[in-house]
Amino acid sequence: MAKILVVGYGSIGKRHVKNILNHSSHEIIVCTKRCDLESFTKKRIKIFDTLEKCLAQKPTIGFITNETAYHIPTAIRLARAGLDLFIEKPLSNSTNDIKKLEKIVKQKKLITQMGYNLRFHKCIIHIKKLINQNKIGKIISIQAENGSYFPDWHPNENYEISYAGKKELGGGIILTQIHDVDYLFWLFGKPKSVFSFMGKFSDLKITAEDYCASIIKFKRNITAELHLDFFQGPESRGCKIKGTDGIIIWNSLDNQIKFYNNKKSKWETIFKINKFERNQMYIDEIKHFFKCVQKRQKTINGLDEGIKTLNIALTMKKSSQNSKVIELK
Repeated sequence: MAKILVVGYGSIGKRHVKNILNHSSHEIIVCTKRCDLESFTKKRIKIFDTLEKCLAQKPTIGFITNETAYHIPTAIRLARAGLDLFIEKPLSNSTNDIKKLEKIVKQKKLITQMGYNLRFHKCIIHIKKLINQNKIGKIISIQAENGSYFPDWHPNENYEISYAGKKELGGGIILTQIHDVDYLFWLFGKPKSVFSFMGKFSDLKITAEDYCASIIKFKRNITAELHLDFFQGPESRGCKIKGTDGIIIWNSLDNQIKFYNNKKSKWETIFKINKFERNQMYIDEIKHFFKCVQKRQKTINGLDEGIKTLNIALTMKKSSQNSKVIELK
């Protein structure tokens, strides 16, 4: 049984705390300045308002679930204290002090994992298997989309005060929905170049960008068109992968994978989740993390992967700001 420090108690912090309570015997220490938790009492939970008080409890694992702009400073403090780290996406909103964090993690041999739950989505996992099996032959292009209406995310909260809409806190559609950037990177590898166009175009009362369209060129002349937005209703997330032998389609509404066979000239459903439980991805990712911590093994998406995905996202921003194609180093 370990002591787990959770820094930040917004929606994702609450989800992780609930899943840890339900699927492990670990004790939890919550670091938050929220004032609505006085009646929040559980046998295995302690609440403090500063990191100093939390670290005095001697936790061994840290979940970083505070605002994006504070991820790296928080991670450095926890890493220096020797905690294995689960860092919610994105890693940061800049590259500041990332090398410092890398150095500490390496020196102390810490286990790290990024909170990219789509890597634990059964449809994404199945698509990766199909790609590795050359199911549709040589892949030529991908169309990927993730659009939703930001105020609907947390109906009981005022979206105007959410950090996800605040530029200064690392919000905006690109970093907030970096999940889609990450799964494309996971499926097709590191991009060669990016061209993006982004901006704040809706009537939403936010300060960060709410729209981004990108052309991402991968190796072997694979090109992805990625659409991200904060103003679409109803929610739409999915991808169409086109190859020389056929097409693979997935969308999050019905969570099934369809395959168009060029030789047979017909569609077939080759994978389907009959009853999709969104929370299962989050349960699976923390189970994977705890297993790797226990065995001192590298996770499926450690700090190194988080740095690469962040670099792609920041390059998308840079491309839009400079109105040009940017090669990734």
